[in-house]
Amino acid sequence: MTSAVFDHKAFLSSQQHQPGIYQMYDAEAAILYVGKAKSLKSRLSSYFRSSGLAPKTAALVARIAHIETIVTNTEAEALILEQNLIKQLRPPYNILLRDDKSYPYVFISTDRAYPRLGFYRGRKRPGVEYFGPYPSAGAIRESMNILQRVFRVRQCEDSYFRNRTRPCLQYQIKRCKAPCTGLVSEQEYAVDVERSRLFLQGKSQELIYKLLEEMEAAAAALEFEKAAELRDQVTQLRSAQEQQVIDRNGGNVDVVAMAEQGDHLCFSRLGIRGGRVIASHSSFHQRKTDDGTGEIYADFLAQLYLGQRSSTELPEEVVTAEAVEDATLLEQAFAKGLGQPLKIRHRVRGDRANWVRLALKNAQQSLSARLSSKSSIRQRYLELQQLLELDRVPARMECFDISHSSGEATVASCVVFNEEGPLKSSYRRFNIRGVTPGDDYAAMRQALQRRYSRVLKEGAALPDLLFIDGGKGQLSMANQVVEELGLSGMLLVGVAKGETRKPGLETLIVNGSFEEIQLPRGSGALLLVQSIRDEAHRFAITGHRQRRAKARNRSRLEDVPGIGAKRRQQLLKYFGGLQGVVEAPVSELQKVQGISAHLAHQIHDALHPD
Repeated sequence: MTSAVFDHKAFLSSQQHQPGIYQMYDAEAAILYVGKAKSLKSRLSSYFRSSGLAPKTAALVARIAHIETIVTNTEAEALILEQNLIKQLRPPYNILLRDDKSYPYVFISTDRAYPRLGFYRGRKRPGVEYFGPYPSAGAIRESMNILQRVFRVRQCEDSYFRNRTRPCLQYQIKRCKAPCTGLVSEQEYAVDVERSRLFLQGKSQELIYKLLEEMEAAAAALEFEKAAELRDQVTQLRSAQEQQVIDRNGGNVDVVAMAEQGDHLCFSRLGIRGGRVIASHSSFHQRKTDDGTGEIYADFLAQLYLGQRSSTELPEEVVTAEAVEDATLLEQAFAKGLGQPLKIRHRVRGDRANWVRLALKNAQQSLSARLSSKSSIRQRYLELQQLLELDRVPARMECFDISHSSGEATVASCVVFNEEGPLKSSYRRFNIRGVTPGDDYAAMRQALQRRYSRVLKEGAALPDLLFIDGGKGQLSMANQVVEELGLSGMLLVGVAKGETRKPGLETLIVNGSFEEIQLPRGSGALLLVQSIRDEAHRFAITGHRQRRAKARNRSRLEDVPGIGAKRRQQLLKYFGGLQGVVEAPVSELQKVQGISAHLAHQIHDALHPD
């Protein structure tokens, strides 16, 4: 698997068991990957072991032509250096975050006598205080709209502000105090700016208490107009707070959750300040290596926080949906690189657990929406057409799967996809009967015969592609059914799991030639096949569980002829339960009201078939 150009044995012999970072390059001296290690020799040796490498790691190693290392004093230093190099070099095998300068912020121009509130996206400048990042321009407009109504700090451009000779419409509708024409003093205006700053920092509750104290003082001094204005500000702030509060006890927390489908990842981050969600952002990534979930979380958090320059963006705590690899090391690196502690937790309860569920739901919905967009679906169909060398894009696809528990309550599913995705109205389930428990081949045969016998009888549409969840054996059996029924015009394809049975390693087996096609990792065709196969599996296992639960909740007395609900109830009541009925001799059964000698023998024979 390793590159013939790179002599890894000679390279490893020169390495030491010291912390540091390593940079991998290809034959053209292009950067491939940047990583950190507690022990450079041990970590680098793991890439060149003779077996056990995951496919993606093997693909990376196969391209290595040169490795450079930098030794550091501690692992925390290595982590900080690693993240700086990732941002600088942007290696293709590292998960990369979008540059923070693309996020929108609210700013206060503190270098002005009458500071301005505004929207900003780009590199940060001196003399300006930034708040955020926010998930979208719409979220910023909502916050600025609240501030404009409550504190009336100007939001106009400086060029417009300098050239005003009389108040504009914003003053007339009570959304600005007209500092451009001197209708408000610098001292009063500075107080409004400070209150806006507290709101943007998520300190709404602290701000409300301050306003209440000022209101009471104004009322005591008989300044009723001022007291009324402060009362209105408190009312408006409380109204805004009621719409956004999640944790009434407050908290400056970032909540991070990840959703994954195939090679596609989505991180959702909720920014919560003072118990109020002030930011929510989803970022999408491609899985480049076979790292575990904990390592992916660690990479994401390291890139997200290391190198941040503005302390207003940092939380006191990060809560993650799953455990983070080397969380203690990350906390040490944060303390050193950021100059302030940043705790990482994943086992939480109460409000924080609700935040995690919300972030996870956002990540799943965002990823699902991205992957299920019409343009994305169309592209997947086109890729599948090219992969299977079809004459046209498949208009209808069906997939079968079998589900049972050690042969109990076997159910087969048939799901249907058209050019717009799942066609749930055409889904079908088949309760399999009369086959040997655990015989998946016979179960699949019965399901296919029942499905397509009815399709032929009703003259319904046949699929262009028929997927069978299984290997060559299942595919051969399905082909026999198709030939017996005289069906034509559809291609049969088996979906076989890879050696490790991990998602992303599926192989397609085409009927007839039995050609095996390895689906490219991360391709649209792979995602389409995975979604069809997973939907068939979900639909089958749901039906199996329902059938199994019904069977287990059914009384054996229900199968005895002549025993209705009333007599079942009398028997169970008399003997204290089903076990008592089973153990009772015929003579005892006859003692129950309504049970004749003939019926008692029937009950006894039904409960003792041997």
